[in-house]
Amino acid sequence: MKLSAQIATRFLKSSLTQTLIIILGIGIGVSVQIFIGSLIQGLQKSLVNTTIGNAAHLTITNDADDGYISDYSAILSDAKASDDRISAATPLLTASSLLEQDGDSQSLLIRGFDLDAAEGIYEFSEYVVDGQLPAANGEVLLGVLARDTFDLSVGETIALITPDKRTVECQISGFFDYKVAQANQSWCITTLKTAQDVFLLDDVANSIELQVGQDVVFESDAVAENVISRLGSSTLVVKEWQSQNEQLLSGLQGQSISSIMIQVFVMISVVLGIASVLAISVMQKSRQIGILKAMGIQNSSSSLIFLIQGLILGIFGAIVGILFGLGLSYAFTTFALKPDGSPVIPLYIDPKFIALSACIAVVACILASLIPARKSSTLNPIDIIRNS
Repeated sequence: MKLSAQIATRFLKSSLTQTLIIILGIGIGVSVQIFIGSLIQGLQKSLVNTTIGNAAHLTITNDADDGYISDYSAILSDAKASDDRISAATPLLTASSLLEQDGDSQSLLIRGFDLDAAEGIYEFSEYVVDGQLPAANGEVLLGVLARDTFDLSVGETIALITPDKRTVECQISGFFDYKVAQANQSWCITTLKTAQDVFLLDDVANSIELQVGQDVVFESDAVAENVISRLGSSTLVVKEWQSQNEQLLSGLQGQSISSIMIQVFVMISVVLGIASVLAISVMQKSRQIGILKAMGIQNSSSSLIFLIQGLILGIFGAIVGILFGLGLSYAFTTFALKPDGSPVIPLYIDPKFIALSACIAVVACILASLIPARKSSTLNPIDIIRNS
């Protein structure tokens, strides 16, 4: 083993330019793997966060005639106790109304929350651009597009017309900007108690919204099964975001498959390159191998020379690839920027993925060296010395 390692090192040093080119080729392959993988993972996380980052991952509704949930506090507690992956939960009462101001009107979706609990899902305070969250009964929070449409201001009173033709006055506590036109135009955020009073309802909700941790967001279907099992109700229904976003999931799956295919073909090209170069190296070093065999070195030891060469090349190539990949990722996030200065696509640097890419490269190099290793074991020292 030691002798084979010494000979393998000497062979690599004797053809230093060739060795460096092989290491560079492996490094480029690994760097492409790391960059593409980080790019796709970052894009996927960005899409998921934009789509459902500040939204419920699971929603509990009631299939009963009126659709209301009267014992929502107990149901909410049971749901949270069913799975420790649930990070936030809030009751919600939604209903449509009409905002009327100075002869103009538009539909408005009243969304009444337990605002403290809902903060863990919607992060309302992060998006308030003027004023504050509703604190007193009768206060509401509107979007910036509704503000601009009706020329509203904080502290102003607005008239809400309910489906039963009643007019209810509410005071504006502030305005939010969710960067989503529909929400900024038609959402009216308030407390659960205010929503109940506006629509003359008892202490009820018409849904319970749950969110799981961002690192387990794709496990929401399993969480939903645990919630359903815990609730044990024939009228309560649990819907999870994956079943309602099939097109998004299909797109994410397509991205993952394309990323894997690119990485596989890159690694195949690296493996073929290494195998061919080392196979040529066997021919170049055949005289030395023949002499070594004539001196008593075993076939297994001669094969081990090229396996060790593959291991050395793989290790150094992986190190170079990691450095190149991280450098390329840094350059991308530094120079590929949006007008606001944020990266066009935020890369996700996952140490586990980088380590896996490096390990795959090392294993691939060892596998690539099997061909020249086998070839070296079949060399006949007498024929080599006679023809040299």
